[in-house]
Amino acid sequence: MRRRSFLLAAATAPGFAVAGSRIALAQVEAGDGPYGPLASSPDANGILLPDGFSSRVLATSGETVAGTGYVWPVFPDGGVVFPGDNGGWIYVSNSEAGEGTSGVSALVFDASGSVVDAYSIATGTTRNCAGGPTPWGTWLSGEEYESGVIVECDPTGAAEAIRHPAMGVFIHEAACVDPEREVVYLTEDAPDGRFYRFTPDNYPDLSAGLLEAAQIDDAGNVTWLTVPDPIATANKTRLQVPESTVFNGGEGIWYRDGIVWFVTKGDGGVWKLDAAAQTIEAVYKAAEGEVVLNGPDNIVLSEFGDVFVCEDFGEDQQVVLITPDGVIAPVLQLTGQSGSELAGAAFDSSGTRMYVSSQRGGTGGGITYEITGPFRQPVAPTTTSATTVSETTKAIAATTAAGGSASDDGDDGAPIVPIGIGAALVAALGFGAYRLRTRPVSRPPLE
Repeated sequence: MRRRSFLLAAATAPGFAVAGSRIALAQVEAGDGPYGPLASSPDANGILLPDGFSSRVLATSGETVAGTGYVWPVFPDGGVVFPGDNGGWIYVSNSEAGEGTSGVSALVFDASGSVVDAYSIATGTTRNCAGGPTPWGTWLSGEEYESGVIVECDPTGAAEAIRHPAMGVFIHEAACVDPEREVVYLTEDAPDGRFYRFTPDNYPDLSAGLLEAAQIDDAGNVTWLTVPDPIATANKTRLQVPESTVFNGGEGIWYRDGIVWFVTKGDGGVWKLDAAAQTIEAVYKAAEGEVVLNGPDNIVLSEFGDVFVCEDFGEDQQVVLITPDGVIAPVLQLTGQSGSELAGAAFDSSGTRMYVSSQRGGTGGGITYEITGPFRQPVAPTTTSATTVSETTKAIAATTAAGGSASDDGDDGAPIVPIGIGAALVAALGFGAYRLRTRPVSRPPLE
């Protein structure tokens, strides 16, 4: 296994980092990470994993998914997990094929983890790369080409996918929803790409709204500049606001607890946006001449808070984690699949299963895997034997029991609903039990 050095950003000059100048960095030696070293020899599927972890093949491109009648499409890419029926779940996966031949597929699991169904949830699209889940339970799939749009998909397949050109016509990569501020952040996979924010006119309806591009100053402060023509009728979207900041090859993006994480493949960057303060910083950045995290692509956060990054790199493809305390280490490595890339990392609700694809593995069309093991989980809060219940809490409980509302914001009895990264994802991705107060989501059905 290739020995690596990793560099953790230590300075506070993200504006310079974006522009291409190297910021001061503190070197961190690649260690074994929280799970220990990777195995010295691959498993039966050609994967190196830490002790206690195992892999299984779920689907191979061009072949019928076992137990179903569905042929798994080529070039599986970005993916995520949604809750299913009766304790099961659904893993959705993009297909990054050619013009009009791409789409999005779904694998359905029962409560035991067995695959029980597979089907398409979007067809006739182009180069579906990454995407992002919504709090209302849909998948935003990004078309990665110059005329690409966001395609909103129903993971159950019950509703037709719909296109959202108002969110910008450009080389889409990924998207994430900030449910607190009711906006969507978007990355663009181009060397001169931009970082975007879309504010719907009528959240959560994404059919109309304001598209803006980020301008970052040297202190990391973000200013949002309006894109005058999001559908790019006369000029490329990213070129309409030339004073906006260039991000070299925007890739995966993820929202959690007021922080937007995203990566840039072109310069090996991992970035963190404070959504409330509207400041951005480089969490991780490569230094000149160093062999570092190669081609960071799709990302996902585990329940524990580790950031898992898939590599888009022709050799030595790995999934690398960055822990909350700054340790960086590989947790998975492909062997015998030169020329492929890793994509679609996502966790089930238990946090013990990670799904990931080798986009051009196998006979060249792709393989989708399940990785099972002792992924770190949050420590449950401690409880005491004696619990004091305040008079206010008792009064609220009594009112609720009598049929009243426990809401305190005058929203006609709107309940506190778990939306975090989305109601679908609190269960599906295990992002903890945090809850946010929100009005009822009146999302129009997909049509």
